[in-house]
Amino acid sequence: MSGVVVVGVDASQSARKAAEVARDLAESLGASLHVVTAFETENAEVFGSGSDTVRISNADSAEIVANELGKSGQGPKITYSAARGKPADSLIREAIRLDARLIVVGNRRMRGIGRLLGSVANSVAHNAPCDVYIANTYDD
Repeated sequence: MSGVVVVGVDASQSARKAAEVARDLAESLGASLHVVTAFETENAEVFGSGSDTVRISNADSAEIVANELGKSGQGPKITYSAARGKPADSLIREAIRLDARLIVVGNRRMRGIGRLLGSVANSVAHNAPCDVYIANTYDD
């Protein structure tokens, strides 16, 4: 299998674990990895002062995670993007755009009260145009 594996991330530890699983899957399948951050409204914070300021946006999560996953220089080719919209919808749109073979999501909010409220994994699994891998990101 070649092609593209898409993974959705945010700033959570759960998302980082899902991204690591996605990287390993992409490598074993001979696929590239595309890291996506979804955001409905852009929030940004500025750190520093004067000309030494850095702007960090919630849309930057994909770039940060992609860079961390690719630090070793080994493994699959890694790309990233930020997509405006709800997380599940954004992942599905990116998978369609890239003709992805697989979407990887974490299982956060698939237990307890979160199941009643809905989860990204559940929405993606029911609407994806390709296979979906739900990574166990709980620490039990």
